Amino acid sequence: MSFEIKGRLAEKYETQKVSDRFQKREFVLEVKSSSATGYEFVDFIKFQSTQDKCSMLDQVNIDDTVKVSFNLRGRKWEKDGQISYFTNLEAWRIEKLSNETGIPASETPIQNSEQSQDAPFPSNPPENDSGFDDLPF
Repeated sequence: MSFEIKGRLAEKYETQKVSDRFQKREFVLEVKSSSATGYEFVDFIKFQSTQDKCSMLDQVNIDDTVKVSFNLRGRKWEKDGQISYFTNLEAWRIEKLSNETGIPASETPIQNSEQSQDAPFPSNPPENDSGFDDLPF
């Protein structure tokens, strides 16, 4: 499932190396919307990029207006007989629309050369990597 959303880059975090073969980087988009009654709502939506897509965030700054293309991913996690479900918004492209001064940026997407809309996300982590068995995502 592929989606797009526009908003202001509110936060971006450093890349986390989860194991020798897996890394992720999270960021938060501020998205404003109005209701039919005239109220404005502000949502802060957390996304993640994985593997070689982590470097996409190096090209954007806090307060830039961006368009994020992402896949919706879900995962089941079980530990000690308890089952939990998690949802991730997996970003695979970021387009800078304007910078913090409001000046429009080029419409060139910020992505890696191996870009794919349906880039695979590991549904099950390798069992022999330490740290994975205690992580709920």
